[in-house]
Amino acid sequence: MSAYLLDTHALIWFLQGDEHLSAKAQEIISDETSTLYLSIVSLWEMAIKISLGKLKLSQPLDQVISSLGRLNINSLPIKENHVLGLLNMPFVHRDPFDRLLISQALEENLIFISNEAMFLDYGIKAVW
Repeated sequence: MSAYLLDTHALIWFLQGDEHLSAKAQEIISDETSTLYLSIVSLWEMAIKISLGKLKLSQPLDQVISSLGRLNINSLPIKENHVLGLLNMPFVHRDPFDRLLISQALEENLIFISNEAMFLDYGIKAVW
């Protein structure tokens, strides 16, 4: 069975019922049998963007975090091999959050749920 890593925007759009979320992504995230992961990187990114006033959520971040278990979304910590994977990663994309998410998807063999076509340049498996 496949396992998936949610991109930050995929989780946000899912939680907020945003129409930008693709039907395929909605189906995978809603399926109770899907093995889903959200990286700590995404929570870190959201916290920074909220504190800078660049992101508004429909609920406080602590409630988002609390809801992950109810949604069967597992937390993916940052591991040493994820960081080391960055060493040989080309600079197709410069965003440090995205680069670490890409490394995690590659290192953990996860299918990335993201609308970022540029990520495919890294050889990751992705759906949208």
